[in-house]
Amino acid sequence: MAQSIPGSVHIVDDEPDVRETIALILQGAGFATCEYATPEAFLAVLGDLNGGCIITDVNMPGMSGIELVRILKEKGIGQPVIVISGQAEVAMAVDAMKAGAIEFLEKPLEPKPLQDAVRMAISGAAAVPSPEMDRYALVVSSLTRRQRDVLEGVLEGLPNKLIAYRLGISIRTVEHYRAAIMDKTQAKSLSELVRMGVKAGL
Repeated sequence: MAQSIPGSVHIVDDEPDVRETIALILQGAGFATCEYATPEAFLAVLGDLNGGCIITDVNMPGMSGIELVRILKEKGIGQPVIVISGQAEVAMAVDAMKAGAIEFLEKPLEPKPLQDAVRMAISGAAAVPSPEMDRYALVVSSLTRRQRDVLEGVLEGLPNKLIAYRLGISIRTVEHYRAAIMDKTQAKSLSELVRMGVKAGL
């Protein structure tokens, strides 16, 4: 049986199946969870929070996850926020991270990265500047001008076709640049690449 870990994980997502999946993954690792169908429902219980962290989808009917992150920051809520999104919502995830979220995970969620992200959030490791931040900045600064242009397009959530049109190059060339960026940054996924770009200040 998994050891119980202090602090609840508050899951905010309008899709019941997604909430249930996240809860099961985290409960299996010893985390206590609470679920909310809307950001408004979560905000209604802010006074009862005690440690832990928050996981929110970025794209929901009504209030978005980005708005939720901004409100939490304005209210001085200290619990770290992890945002989740689909690939088509990368730009929204970037906005959420710039608004104060500490991590971005891409759907469909894999158990280990999700558990690791929550563990890091609850331990407070994400709030402490680390050599990783310096490494991200160094790696991004090593990209060529064209590679940075492509990466900026990725962070805006643009498909390869639109990045190619903007830069006046072929889609195949964009694909080559993206492959080179992944190789140079050693990012294992789009979400990791986005995290690097945001934390490096792009």
